[in-house]
Amino acid sequence: MASQTSPGSPASTERFDFVGSAGRKLSGRLERAAGRRRGAVLFAHCFTCGKAALPAVRISRALAGRGFDVLRFDFAGIGESEGDFAETTFCSNVEDLEAAARAMSEAGIAPDVLVGHSLGGAAVIAAAASLSSIRAVATIGAPADLEHLLGLLGSALPRIEADGAAEVDLGGVRPARVGRPFVEALRSHDLAQDVRALGRPYLVLQAPEDQIVTAENGLRLFTLAQGAKSYVSLDGADHLLSDPAHVAYAAEVLCAWSGLEAPAALAPEPKTGWVDVSETGAGGYQVEVATAAGRFLADEPEDVGGLGSGPTPYELMSAALGACTAMTLRMYASRKDMAVGPVAVQVAHAKTEGRDRFERRLLLPPDLPEAERQTLKQIAERCPVHRTLTGGAEVATRLTSPAPQSGRAEHLQAVAAALEDDFAPPATGEVQ
Repeated sequence: MASQTSPGSPASTERFDFVGSAGRKLSGRLERAAGRRRGAVLFAHCFTCGKAALPAVRISRALAGRGFDVLRFDFAGIGESEGDFAETTFCSNVEDLEAAARAMSEAGIAPDVLVGHSLGGAAVIAAAASLSSIRAVATIGAPADLEHLLGLLGSALPRIEADGAAEVDLGGVRPARVGRPFVEALRSHDLAQDVRALGRPYLVLQAPEDQIVTAENGLRLFTLAQGAKSYVSLDGADHLLSDPAHVAYAAEVLCAWSGLEAPAALAPEPKTGWVDVSETGAGGYQVEVATAAGRFLADEPEDVGGLGSGPTPYELMSAALGACTAMTLRMYASRKDMAVGPVAVQVAHAKTEGRDRFERRLLLPPDLPEAERQTLKQIAERCPVHRTLTGGAEVATRLTSPAPQSGRAEHLQAVAAALEDDFAPPATGEVQ
């Protein structure tokens, strides 16, 4: 599995490749949860659409913005995934979903919710029974009967049966070469039985004006499902949710529903004053860092056995020094009514003759008077993290210990203490 992090706002997107059911490498993208993590979602795209299709991307990112890790990937023979689509079947798609769920579990993010669009919706229904971690299933424009899709193949169906494969263009969806095994699987699979046996909360999203998978399909799925179920009409939408407004609406519904149907996936907040660090199982060193404000990954570079999926421990130390410096400067400037524009801090770490050395650069507004620049330089050396690094700290390691009752407040108090009015200013003079 390969995982490379690229910044996002507010969440982030990582490359997430894994081995599918037939040993082929499948290409995925993992949208990391923003803020407190609430669970994980596995998304299946529509027939030949791919992970980069508008509904797949926007729905995944909307869910990530609400606290869900979301994996979207290309089925075999689609997009960046290996394989020949003409050799795939509905059953192989289901098996690839199962492989994706296993890969997520191995990475420490077992999926809680399955979401599928069109044929991907049928696939998640069929896959749910074999995935014990799944708590809820949602489909968008999914067929209630797989043979319904045979009618969509039109004039290509006789050619597929006669020649073994043929090019199929459903209009709006990328053309693909469909093989006879795919057709045979559509005829033989009993999707209705899968829906009856779902045994999990189920959400049906269906557009009344859908001309590819008609509204009768959504109503039949809803009727077949047993137990907790919901039906939401996507008024005015087409099958591919071509209008971004319809994608946004579907995403909002899924976000609200997923939050209700995956309560057990809520990750506990770290105890006040503590940072929780846990191995994910991905790569050699990847860990998840959890604070009361959110979660992120830390890792080592690929050249030392990591995945390069997050900052290294020393980069986190540099970040702590830089963040504390910027906050301390802003607190001082506010107290002294200094008109200081945006402040930036750069920090680099290196080993010099066996000793750790942090180089810090203060990027101050160019129009700031020299006297104020010198004052802020000295103030930077009073930030609590700077003092910890230069003064040393005791590290107490215990097998068990109660969590302290404070932490963040103590840090803010330490910053404030460094800026008390009786602080002696540098020789250049204190800015009033």
